[in-house]
Amino acid sequence: MQLRYAFRVYPDAGQRLALARAFGCARVVFNDAVRAREGARRAGQPFPTVAELSRKLITEAKRTAERSWLGEVSAVVLQQSLRDAETAYRSFFASLKGTRKGPRVGPPRFKSRKDNRQAVRFTANARWNITDSGRLNLPKIGAVKVKWSRTLPTVPTSVTVIKDAAGRYFASFVVDTDPASDQARMPATDRTVGIDLGLTHFAVLSDGTKIDSPRFLRRAEKKLKKAQRELSRKQKGSKNRDKARLKVARAHAKVADARREFHHQLSTQLISENQGIAVEDLSVAGLARTRLAKSVHDAGWSSFVDMLKYKAQRYGRTLVTIGRFEPTSQTCSTCGTVDGPKPLNVREWTCTTCGTVHDRDHNAAINVKQAAGLAASACEAPVRPGAVPAQREETGSHGFPTDARAA
Repeated sequence: MQLRYAFRVYPDAGQRLALARAFGCARVVFNDAVRAREGARRAGQPFPTVAELSRKLITEAKRTAERSWLGEVSAVVLQQSLRDAETAYRSFFASLKGTRKGPRVGPPRFKSRKDNRQAVRFTANARWNITDSGRLNLPKIGAVKVKWSRTLPTVPTSVTVIKDAAGRYFASFVVDTDPASDQARMPATDRTVGIDLGLTHFAVLSDGTKIDSPRFLRRAEKKLKKAQRELSRKQKGSKNRDKARLKVARAHAKVADARREFHHQLSTQLISENQGIAVEDLSVAGLARTRLAKSVHDAGWSSFVDMLKYKAQRYGRTLVTIGRFEPTSQTCSTCGTVDGPKPLNVREWTCTTCGTVHDRDHNAAINVKQAAGLAASACEAPVRPGAVPAQREETGSHGFPTDARAA
């Protein structure tokens, strides 16, 4: 299973200039590839292959006066930029044919130096390495200081250097994990749990546990509004506007980092304590078009469920997703009577058949667990891990192993 481990890096002034040069060269090669293919499409000619683009846009372009500066960066960075363009076109064509999972994607667009995210990738051919002092040595950039929050489980196959909108630099390593060793580190358990995700409480478990919603965005709204107001008053193109934009980006990054950390801690805890987990397939895109849009985005249900998916796959747990049309909030978990829909302000209700008083969210979590078929584990029935597609998400700073982290 492939995962990404991201670490904060701190390049010095000269290394920041070298990275900016690499970002720019990779961006130019990507845009040239898109321009060449669009020109061939308009002319009715077949698309140039990757080998033809590599020869024309990299090898031959370095010999010209207009593109001679492409030789100042590693050739692997330029080759990977061409691969990114090829992948973008493959995804676009697969989306047109309907063979690609997920929402439809459009054709590749030109990249800009003002984009929120700049990235370059180094594969093993680039001969990058981690020095004995713990620095990341990159070709034509130098040894960059890295803040190691934990040890890498295996030798990485590639590294991507990323600069985000807040001006922070990260090194994202791709590693191949061993499922057998990962599952051996997990504590043995036969517990199962159903999860009802919501807004009043972020999650209510079938055992009655209620996890409050941190509401990171709501708590930071006052600071964000002030920073955005200051940005709107700055003159476009001025240095003060750039400083104000960075202030807004850092405020948003702080909210996103806190939310991601909360999701990682909670998902890791649930995976560690339970062999089987049941969640509901929520229509987040549909809920984001309602008056609850800001609260829905602030909760981040999709990213939390994605973390549960890849962690269940990695550590040998079972994750079951039930349909979004299952009437979990309308069904009595005691007798099974469907009591009809109820408005959101109704948090408790009494079953008209058996007279049981239900907490709306707790009852829904129990029904989620029963609909997933995990309630049988209460009779000591075995729960075996099923086939769940692994998600290649960037892991957070908290997770297994739980021992002391390496500096």
